[in-house]
Amino acid sequence: MFENFHGNHAAASTLAEMIERHRIPQTILLDGKEGVGKATLARRFAARLLGGGARIEHDDLSLPHNVSLLAEREKLPSEKRAEDPFLLATHPDFVTFAPDGPLRQISIQQTRLLKERAQFAPLAGSHRVFLIDGIDRANEQAANSLLKMLEEPPPYLILLLTAENPYDLLPTIRSRSVPVRLAPLSPAEMLAFARGQTREMDHVERRIALASGSPGIALSVDLELYDRRRAAMCIFLEAASGAAPFHKWAQQSEKLALARSEKLEPYLKVLLLLLEDLLHVREGIEEVRNPDLQPWLASLAPRLSFEWLRAAVTRTDDLVQLLRRNIQKNIALDALVIELVSSTEQLSHVLGEVREDDARPRTFYAGE
Repeated sequence: MFENFHGNHAAASTLAEMIERHRIPQTILLDGKEGVGKATLARRFAARLLGGGARIEHDDLSLPHNVSLLAEREKLPSEKRAEDPFLLATHPDFVTFAPDGPLRQISIQQTRLLKERAQFAPLAGSHRVFLIDGIDRANEQAANSLLKMLEEPPPYLILLLTAENPYDLLPTIRSRSVPVRLAPLSPAEMLAFARGQTREMDHVERRIALASGSPGIALSVDLELYDRRRAAMCIFLEAASGAAPFHKWAQQSEKLALARSEKLEPYLKVLLLLLEDLLHVREGIEEVRNPDLQPWLASLAPRLSFEWLRAAVTRTDDLVQLLRRNIQKNIALDALVIELVSSTEQLSHVLGEVREDDARPRTFYAGE
């Protein structure tokens, strides 16, 4: 349907049919987990509509030159980024706005620039397409500014929005968008994606396992860096569960504090994968994302109750929501360790009381 796009045939078919029938909504919201292909499908859609696919693909944020550009912009003071809001526009009628800066947010300056650019008519054809890649990372000011654009967009403008969780958006933005959901790819689709790459992928099986159905993650994950972060999160979980003393984590925490370029978000993503694996092992589910850690998972999982795992996931998700504030990673993780250790001790105390109560003589009554 769209060249070199894998999986999510229903979503791709929906977009292709919009073009064929000349019934294109002015705002389309593509939602799905990270790396599942939202921005890729948006670019393929724009290429079909506008032509010039090679130029549009030049704005792929995962390409090395764009990764380097975003990394360089992180080093700029916020005032400099505000003076020169981030966008990509290799094709004259296709513009990409994406999260910028250390906190990876879409700023009010970007949405103001979007409104300015929206006033220009197409240079060729009858459409302009703006991709806002990661609209769920727009700060409050930017989201409200964008809402005004959605209320009265120019007739030639098509807005493609991507989001991991559409419920992080203002309800008024969701209500003005036509939703298109992208699901994780099946193992067979992931394998077909890996085989279809022009450059051979190393450790294909491991990449597919870690990607959880997201081809973008499978392609881009740095396994060496992942392993280093995973080792740190294994120590975190041992300390948080009471399987290791806190000082063992404290040593690791100091190393994280010194690594100023390292962000908290990738550590939390690794932590959530490990928590998922621990739950699977505890419940007897064979599939895990980190099969090379089976002995470690098998030794730790029996120590953890379902309630503890649920609390750990909930608290980690809370930290994910706080990432847009400039929190210090080692302090945030230290606090989480202490909180989870406390919940473990409280749970052990409650279970101890229950066991002690069970050991007491009981009088049984009729009907009991």
